[in-house]
Amino acid sequence: MSTSTLTPKPKSSTQALFSLPVIVAALGYFVDIYDLLLFGIVRIPSLKELGLNEEQVSRVGAMILNWQMGGLLLGGILWGVLGDKRGRLSVLFGSIITYSIANIACGFVDQITFMDPITYYAAMRFIAGIGLAGELGAGITLVSEVLPKELRAIGTSLVAGIGLLGAVVAYFTVELFSWQWSFIIGGVMGFGLLLLRIGVFESGMYKDVAGQKHVQKGNFFAFFTNRTRFSKYMKCIGIGLPTWFVIAILATFSNEFGKALGVAEPIRPGLAIMWCYVGLAIGDLASGFISQAMKSRKKAVSLLMLITLVFSLIYLYTGEKSATTLYMLCVGLGVGIGYWAMFVTIGAEQFGTNLRATAATTVPNMVRGTVIFMNFLYISLKPSLDVINAGAVVGLISFAIGFYSILTIPETHGKDLNYLEE
Repeated sequence: MSTSTLTPKPKSSTQALFSLPVIVAALGYFVDIYDLLLFGIVRIPSLKELGLNEEQVSRVGAMILNWQMGGLLLGGILWGVLGDKRGRLSVLFGSIITYSIANIACGFVDQITFMDPITYYAAMRFIAGIGLAGELGAGITLVSEVLPKELRAIGTSLVAGIGLLGAVVAYFTVELFSWQWSFIIGGVMGFGLLLLRIGVFESGMYKDVAGQKHVQKGNFFAFFTNRTRFSKYMKCIGIGLPTWFVIAILATFSNEFGKALGVAEPIRPGLAIMWCYVGLAIGDLASGFISQAMKSRKKAVSLLMLITLVFSLIYLYTGEKSATTLYMLCVGLGVGIGYWAMFVTIGAEQFGTNLRATAATTVPNMVRGTVIFMNFLYISLKPSLDVINAGAVVGLISFAIGFYSILTIPETHGKDLNYLEE
C-alpha cells in the first residue's frame, strides 16, 4: 500500500452535505430501495394472481427472491469492477438503466404467453438484481471521495437515510395502485433520475487515478491474493449479515412467524418490511452522528448490532403478541440494522482508491447474495425445528459472524482515503 497524494479534499463545510452528488446519490438509493424491496411487498398478491396456492407462494416466492439476490451478487462484481475501471458515474448511469427496464418488464408478467410466467418473473428479477447492485456502492464511494473526512459518515448516513424511505413509498404505491403499476412506476422513476445525474461530476480522486496508466484498477481478484486484504474483505461482508437476516427472514417471512407465534390477525409481510425500513431510515440517519460522537465506526456498529440482537430475541421468543406489537418490533429491528450505510462506508474506507468502488459495490451485494443460503437454511430447518427455531438458528450464525467481524476489523474513523492499493 502506498500513500501517494491525489486530489486535495475540499474544506470541511456542512454545505458539502447538500451538494449535487450527495442529493443525487440519496435519490438514486431511494429508487434503488423502492425497486429492491418491491418484490418482497408484492410477493404474495402477485403470485396468488398468477394462480399459486399458499404453499407455492412461499416456495416459489423464495425461489424468485433467490434469483434476484443472485443477480445482485453477479451485478455487484460487474459494477464494482467497472466503477474502478471506468469511473463512479458510469456505474450510476448503467445500473439504473438496467434495473429500470427490468422493473417495467415485471409489470407485464401476468400477460406473458410466450413462456412460463413464473420463469419470466424470476428472469426479470434476476436482471433487476444485476442493475440494482450498482447503485449503493457507487453512490457511497462517490460521496465518500467528494466529502471531507469530517463529514463522510454523516454524508453517507444522509444518503442511506433518505434512500431507505423508498421502501415506505413502495408500500404505499402498492396500496394505491396495482402491483403491476407499482413495478412500472419504479421503472419510470429510474429513468427520471437519469436527467438529474447529467450535472453530477466525477470524483476528483478517481480522475487523478484514471490518468495513472500503471495503476491496476478494479481487479476483483486482488481481494484474494493478499492475506490482509482478504481478511478485511471477508470481515466487511460478515458485518452486514445481521441486516439481511432481519430483512430477508424476519420481515419477509413475518406472516409465517406471526402464525407460529399465535398472532390472531394475519401478518402482512409488505407492511412488516415497510415498518422495518422506517426504523432502518431512522437508524441510518442516526448512525453517522453516533459514529462521529464516539469517534469510532466499530463502536457505533457494535452498539447498533447489539440492539438488533436484543430485538431479534424479543421478536422470536416473547410469546403471543398482537399484530401491532410485531410491526413495532420491526421498527426496532430496523433501527438496529441502521448501521447499513456505516457498514458500506467501512467497506469503502478499508481499501485504496483503485479498489474502493469494487469493494463498496461488491461487499453489500455479497451480503445480499447470502440471502440465498439463509433462505435455504431456514426452509430446510423448518420441518424439524419449526418456524421460530429455524429462524433463530439462521440468526445465531449471522450474529456470531457479524460480531466477530466488527470487533476484529481495523478502525477507519477519520482515515485519509488518498492512497492506492499495490
